[in-house]
Amino acid sequence: MSVLDSIIEGVLADQSRRQLPEIELAEQIVAAGEPRDALSSLRRNHFSVIAEVKRSSPSKGSLAEIGDPANLAMKYQQGGASVVSVLTEARRFGGSLEDFTLVREKIEIPMLRKDFVVNEYLVRESRAFGADLMLLIVAALPGDSLQELYALGTELGMQILVEVHDQDELERALGINPKIIGVNARNLKTLEIDLANFTTLLPQIPSHIYRVAESGISTRSDVEVAIRAGAEAILVGETLVKSGAPEATIAEFLSVGKR
Repeated sequence: MSVLDSIIEGVLADQSRRQLPEIELAEQIVAAGEPRDALSSLRRNHFSVIAEVKRSSPSKGSLAEIGDPANLAMKYQQGGASVVSVLTEARRFGGSLEDFTLVREKIEIPMLRKDFVVNEYLVRESRAFGADLMLLIVAALPGDSLQELYALGTELGMQILVEVHDQDELERALGINPKIIGVNARNLKTLEIDLANFTTLLPQIPSHIYRVAESGISTRSDVEVAIRAGAEAILVGETLVKSGAPEATIAEFLSVGKR
């Protein structure tokens, strides 16, 4: 079983324990109100940062003690982030929907639910908890499920970050004509980082699709690699949660994009 398969197995087990009745979930979706426009927020700047609340990872283990995720997210917003991402996967990333809710109550900018969304319930749950932007990982969605979950998320008013890791996944992603594609530098089988993924895949994404570089970004030079490859935004988690001054780190990364 691959790391990805193991994570998804845990996601489904956790879903089964907390799953709400269909009527209750539908009521919660209505109560969540209209989604915020994440793509417009990202496009507002020449170059943008999606800043992530991330407690741990399968490759690094515990990253930081985050006693107040909402306070951290406020710092991200103050630093100039266009979107805040919150990991909600519990077993490998230490996240929760509670973290997402706490952040949602405090910040004004759009939010990405970062999780392994692999069925319709998880799509609906994302909107019910106030997600404006949702992650769909191509590697986790065989057959027609990528297209079907993308269509459902869009119908619910969310925008979708479609994540790819290799050439085959990029071709599948382009086949559904998404508005946003994220290229992840992490190999899901080995968990190793290779920034060459950015330089290989990002230039192949048509300019009308918004391009995000994900994972492995910790320095100004990493940001420069992503920008030269065509990234219009970066998604950063580990570097920010380990930083003593995430606002300054975000501002520094944004300054690279202004050069």
